[in-house]
Amino acid sequence: MARTVLTVQTPKTPFEAISAGGADFTLAASDGTGGNQYACTGKELLIAFNDGTAAYTVTIDSVADEKNREGDITSYSLAVGDYAAFTVGMTNDKGWKQTGGVIHVNTNNANVKLAVLRLP
Repeated sequence: MARTVLTVQTPKTPFEAISAGGADFTLAASDGTGGNQYACTGKELLIAFNDGTAAYTVTIDSVADEKNREGDITSYSLAVGDYAAFTVGMTNDKGWKQTGGVIHVNTNNANVKLAVLRLP
């Protein structure tokens, strides 16, 4: 089954003109069955939000590094209304970037909303 691609959003820089709503970003329902992915340049911030009525989880798949080590972020629990941000280590270095240059994100329910912000 193909993963659902998350649209990467780029926030405004401090010197850009920002009108009302111009700094907003969109959270999208995650694919709780097939998983999600996004293109990685090393400047992304993944934001997860639990919009449901129960605790749900986020898992980020790792890949073996040059010493054949893996370290998935496994079943990170989000209580109702919780936000989480992930960025450290999810770069162009080995360990996170899958074949094809993407990061794999899995949730156990579509009530987990996701946004990917690419820092300028």
